[in-house]
Amino acid sequence: MPTLFLIVVVDLVGFGLVIPLLPFYAVRFVASPQEVTALVAIYSLAQLMTAPLWGRLSDRVGRRPVLIVSLTASALAYIADVTKPEDRARGMGLIGAAFGLGFMIGPALGGLLAGNDPVTADLETPAWVAAGLSALALLGVALLLPESLPAERRDGAPPASRVGAVLSVLRRPVLSRLILVNFLVLLAVAGMQSVFAIWAMPQLGWGPSRVGYVFAYIGLISAALQGGLIGRLTHYFGEERLLLGGLALIAGGLLVMPFAHHLPVLVGAVTALALGMGLTQPAINSLISRRAGPEEQGEVMGVSQSATSLSRVLGPLAAGLFFAVFGRNSPYFLAAVLVAVTLLLALKLPRGRDAAQLAETGPLGQEGDPAR
Repeated sequence: MPTLFLIVVVDLVGFGLVIPLLPFYAVRFVASPQEVTALVAIYSLAQLMTAPLWGRLSDRVGRRPVLIVSLTASALAYIADVTKPEDRARGMGLIGAAFGLGFMIGPALGGLLAGNDPVTADLETPAWVAAGLSALALLGVALLLPESLPAERRDGAPPASRVGAVLSVLRRPVLSRLILVNFLVLLAVAGMQSVFAIWAMPQLGWGPSRVGYVFAYIGLISAALQGGLIGRLTHYFGEERLLLGGLALIAGGLLVMPFAHHLPVLVGAVTALALGMGLTQPAINSLISRRAGPEEQGEVMGVSQSATSLSRVLGPLAAGLFFAVFGRNSPYFLAAVLVAVTLLLALKLPRGRDAAQLAETGPLGQEGDPAR
């Protein structure tokens, strides 16, 4: 677990270096809001096309070989292999903390390297540093990370088609609703993140470094919450209640963002967003993982990752369109509505004893149980 944590941190530092700077790169070429957000969406489009394949392949050949090629979905399946169901939220929280720590260091370092003037910002150096860190993460997986899926637990069948994998998961009502909740909340958050830089320029007069520091602040809160508190919070409240509380915080933060003309208001809104995501992501990933059998963790997490990748494609595109047509604050109101709908869906998820009974059954309830 510590090795995987370190590898994810290194990889996400590289990712975090570049993402907050992409809008400034696009603006330098006089890109429209739609073009700026489309640039942000390209990475997730590639993830969308490959995540189910990597997840299913990891069930067949093991986590380590697939981690060498593709990190995110396989990292979540790796955690599912090495944690007990009752510790799943804490394990997912550790990976979430690694993501948060990576996003804390990456944007701050990227902003420092780029500078705060949008016109003269150095956008090349952060890209080279990010490439070096990605190569370092690859070496870490290849040289340091042991395999988590024993040969006897691997599925020897040929990998299912991506469409087949998605359909088999979405036939299970509770699991499909969880994935829908994850999809909608990330649709909202991805849209907000993609327009933040071009929103902050006219709203606050900010350049790359200050935008990077905001992303770093979000990463710091997320890492502190998911790395140290999520296990205790899950023990006392359960994943379902943490999910509801996190969604409420995200909705509140999004509603406040358009009115943030000064730093204190912005800090309050961003803090609510960071706390909300810090509660929501490990809770939802744990709930999804606990409703998958041991032999299908890779496939289920791959389908879930595909849904989140789709949200990170559509969210920026929708936010860019609203930004251009209805003004810079409209993406935040749209995102708040999406999270409110998500909260209503989450209220209908099984909780307490019903959730525990569902989590204890095998894949498809061992007998094709439609409740899953």
